[in-house]
Amino acid sequence: MKTVLCYGDSLTWGYDATDAGRHALEDRWPSVLQNAIGSGVNVIAEGLNGRTTAYDDHLADCDRNGARVLPTVLHSHAPLDLVIFMLGSNDMKPVIHGTAFGAVKGVERLVKLVRQHDWPTDAAEAPEILIAAPPPLCETANSAFAAMFAGGIEQSAMLASLYRDLADELDCGFFDAGSVARTTPLDGVHLDAENTRAIGRGLEPVVRMMLGL
Repeated sequence: MKTVLCYGDSLTWGYDATDAGRHALEDRWPSVLQNAIGSGVNVIAEGLNGRTTAYDDHLADCDRNGARVLPTVLHSHAPLDLVIFMLGSNDMKPVIHGTAFGAVKGVERLVKLVRQHDWPTDAAEAPEILIAAPPPLCETANSAFAAMFAGGIEQSAMLASLYRDLADELDCGFFDAGSVARTTPLDGVHLDAENTRAIGRGLEPVVRMMLGL
């Protein structure tokens, strides 16, 4: 049995902008990936609203720093064959970092944490890593989200090319979620059900290749 960890933010959690609720389990991209790839692979969804790559959110009610939480999550779900990182959207908030460069450095930190991790068993090897660039932010009439992510549209549009370069540099897999999905103008950040499903479908062939299936 192969195990895949999907480590992300609200796009992985399944935030639904229509009512600030959560998409049905079957619509979330990790679930779609699980169904597409079959029972021989265990796909673990580890999404948290507001999670950053490696930065603190001092307004949050829980720890949103992806780098600080990651080692515990790795221990929790070991052994792993593949880790998918889809983070960076929340780094676009000016109060967090506000730049694509900051998100790239955060993802680089996450990759190094996986590769330097003290895995629980001697036989465990570091898993493969897939860096997924989230879909770029878009224009929205939602004043709260527009203010929260001020300047983020231009910066988020840079993530795919920068993440691709980082993946090449660090010998990781790469997937551009923006090639199959678009954020909703309801808030400019999140995905409707069809677009979150599209990410799961788009990831299937990449994950199969990386797992040798």
